[in-house]
Amino acid sequence: MSEYAVTPRTKLKRAPKRGVYDKAQVHAMIDEAYFCHVATIGKNGPIVQPTTHWRQEEEIFIHGSNRNGLFQSLIAGEECCITVTHLDGLVMARSAMHHSANYRSVMVYGKVRVVDDEDEKMDSLKWLVEKIAPGRWDEVRGPNKKEMKATMVLALKLEEVSAKVRTGNPIDDEEDYDIPVWAGVVPMEVVKHDPIDDDRLINGVTCNLR
Repeated sequence: MSEYAVTPRTKLKRAPKRGVYDKAQVHAMIDEAYFCHVATIGKNGPIVQPTTHWRQEEEIFIHGSNRNGLFQSLIAGEECCITVTHLDGLVMARSAMHHSANYRSVMVYGKVRVVDDEDEKMDSLKWLVEKIAPGRWDEVRGPNKKEMKATMVLALKLEEVSAKVRTGNPIDDEEDYDIPVWAGVVPMEVVKHDPIDDDRLINGVTCNLR
């Protein structure tokens, strides 16, 4: 199937025309982002945590310390909700109430699995590094046994998924179009700037990031 099935939790109730269930589009939104937010119920109540993520086929992966409290709740069986958001523009309307934003967002529900197979775990971490900087894995020192033991990798199947997208100009009330104030979109994007050398970089070593 090329689309995710709609469930009671993923069915958009407000502005349903902005809903996206196409797998290719959802994958692109997940892959483009570097950070996601993971929400669950912890021992002290609701908790939301930002973290890096990556995707392999129909799973989204996150990693962190074995002592991470949120991760401990997830491996104990709590459901989670992972969200990915892109802010593409500030939508400036003629009225205060109609200001908005152009965005792309993904929401995933489910229970995680622990990636405990050593080969899969190492391969997954390679995917993370390669997503951030293609070719980097072959340049740097790989994780040692101590680091691998201290790191937890969790995977969540992309099954209960929805995305929501807003594009275009502001939508004002018809009578407000005659107000003499600027209206339109201020584009936003994440931009990589020129790399900055570490203070202890060995002389002659250059940056190969792309």
